[in-house]
Amino acid sequence: MSCSSSSGSEEDDEGIDSYRKGGYHAVRIGDPFAAGRYIAQRKLGWGQFSTVWLAYDTQSSKYVALKIQKSAQQFAQAALHEIDVLSSIADGDPSNSKCVVHLIDHFKHSGPNGQHLCMVLEFLGDSLLQLIRFNRYKGLELNKVREICKCILIALDYLHREVGIIHTDLKPENILLFSTIDPAKDPVRSGLTPILERPEGGTLNGGSTMNIIEKKLKRRARRAVANIGVRRDSMGVEAPKPARCLDGIDMRCKVVDFGNACWADKRFAEEIQTRQYRAPEVILLSGYTFSVDMWSFACIAFELATGDMMFAPKTGQGFSEDEV
Repeated sequence: MSCSSSSGSEEDDEGIDSYRKGGYHAVRIGDPFAAGRYIAQRKLGWGQFSTVWLAYDTQSSKYVALKIQKSAQQFAQAALHEIDVLSSIADGDPSNSKCVVHLIDHFKHSGPNGQHLCMVLEFLGDSLLQLIRFNRYKGLELNKVREICKCILIALDYLHREVGIIHTDLKPENILLFSTIDPAKDPVRSGLTPILERPEGGTLNGGSTMNIIEKKLKRRARRAVANIGVRRDSMGVEAPKPARCLDGIDMRCKVVDFGNACWADKRFAEEIQTRQYRAPEVILLSGYTFSVDMWSFACIAFELATGDMMFAPKTGQGFSEDEV
């Protein structure tokens, strides 16, 4: 999970149970970080290890993504590893031209749930997964696929040949467009005025506990309506919806989320990659190198061009989807 309008899971809220000692840091809109340099604007998303916030950098007068790690030791160690990897990437790319997310800053922040490592990353747009969904899984025009693939290959060439890093979890969720699909969600293009102090009555985590409950109830209602629609559609024939017009959307993109990345000469896990993008040598436990990223890249290119996953493992008799 990294630094976009769509980072982390947007399907559900993280809930309130993990806002405890060792867990997430509770944030209010307008909260200052790093001695007031960064001001929280709104929540972008969340992941198993962290929440990500749109923040305003008062020093550069730019919007950034603020990633706040859970405070427990294992999460702190994971953050230190990611900071180490991102620092190496940034050191070798001072012009920020290699299509890899740029680490701007990192620091520690103390709160009631402990001490949290924080990363400040450049703000990016929607993920390729969201682009695929936006296009109704129809497949993109090949000239747009080529533009996206060019950016990914620039990133992989830099990571592999110059830095010696294997990403190990390349997938559409971990590749972000330069900007959002909807201009209204982009703080710069929408002309968003930065919040520089906490509004009166500001709520934790961008909303109250009641808001979280209300969102869950609304999601359940939407699913119920969708299920009714599916049953109705199965009784008749519904014309397929056409692909959307993607003209005007900037297809340039960057590779993000280096929490599982490793150096080629210092690998620390045998089981890597998300199953749909997992290379044969990983499945066979026969060792791996840079080629595993290239396998994932090819799967992504196929998915962009067709709207379908190249491989979609399913559980069968006597084996799980991870064993396919």
